[in-house]
Amino acid sequence: MDPQPGLPPVHERIVTAERSVRAPASGIFELIADPARQPEWDGNDNLARSAEGQRVHAVGDVFVTELTNGQSRENHVVEFAEGRLIAWLPAPAGEEPRGHLWRWELESAPQGATLVRHTYDWTRLADESRFARASSYTPAHLMASIDRLAALAERGA
Repeated sequence: MDPQPGLPPVHERIVTAERSVRAPASGIFELIADPARQPEWDGNDNLARSAEGQRVHAVGDVFVTELTNGQSRENHVVEFAEGRLIAWLPAPAGEEPRGHLWRWELESAPQGATLVRHTYDWTRLADESRFARASSYTPAHLMASIDRLAALAERGA
C-alpha cells in the first residue's frame, strides 16, 4: 500500500532514462558537475544560467542556478563520486529542499562509450503544490537532456 493516497505509486515517482554515449565518462561528468555548463544541455529548458566557479566536488556542495522564470535554485549535492555519480536536491533560494532529486550516473561501456543514466525521483517530495509539475516529467524529458549532453560530449565540447 502506498503511504501517500492520491499520488501515483512510488515506482511511478521515479523516472529514469539512459543511453550509451560515445564519449569518455570524464568529459561527460565535467559537463554535469560544472553548473555553468548545465543550461547548454538542459532538455527541459528550465535553466537560464549558473555562475562560473561552482564546479561540484563533494557531497554537501551547493550550487546556485537561475531558472528561465527568473527564480534562483540552490542545489544541495547529496550523492557524489567523481566521474561516476552526482545527485542534488533543489530548493528555492534560502529554503530547505522540498524532496525531489536529480541524479546522474555514468558507467563504462564497450568501445570507450559511457552508459549515461538520468533519474528524477520525487518520492520524498512533500510540497503538494509541486506534485502536478513533478508528475509531468517523463523519460522523454530526461532523454532530451541526455541527448543534448551526448551531442556536446561527442563533439568534445
